Amino acid sequence: MRNTRADVVAAALRVLAAQGLESCSMRRVAAELDVQPSALYHHVPNKQSLLALMADEILRSVRLDASDPRALCVALREAMLSVRDGADVVATVEAFRLGSSAIERRLAELVGGEGAQTLLLYTFGHAQSTQTHRQAAEFGALLAEELPQEAGDGRDLDATFDSGIDIILGGLAARKIARTN
Repeated sequence: MRNTRADVVAAALRVLAAQGLESCSMRRVAAELDVQPSALYHHVPNKQSLLALMADEILRSVRLDASDPRALCVALREAMLSVRDGADVVATVEAFRLGSSAIERRLAELVGGEGAQTLLLYTFGHAQSTQTHRQAAEFGALLAEELPQEAGDGRDLDATFDSGIDIILGGLAARKIARTN
């Protein structure tokens, strides 16, 4: 049976889920499909292209018709957190401009270019930190007092994300008002 590009992306996401981004090589993806690594290059020209396709798949559930920048950032974060090292994949693709940035374009429509970049960088960074924290807790690398407790204690990762979004959106709104005066 011949593999498709979708098969290659699905295999890469399985390797990512099992072994993490650091171990997600073309050789391992090929092994997951039981083919030679050279067979992958019929579907993707290089690993960077594969990462872009993986990011697209990770973000497929994010609806771009949202009119609320907060909802878009929450959906982006949730999509990245739903896949092991998903935040690293998406942030890498964005940083190196390996794929289209439909989310960034939509945010720019809602809050302007600088606001979109700020929201994206915050969302990527927070998601990466959250994933690192969750993985460390999963592997028992955190002490009980280092685990998130109650909302508002500064350690609840969802609450700190929401607070940060409030701060950014509040600052953007204040800046807009200041520019009109």
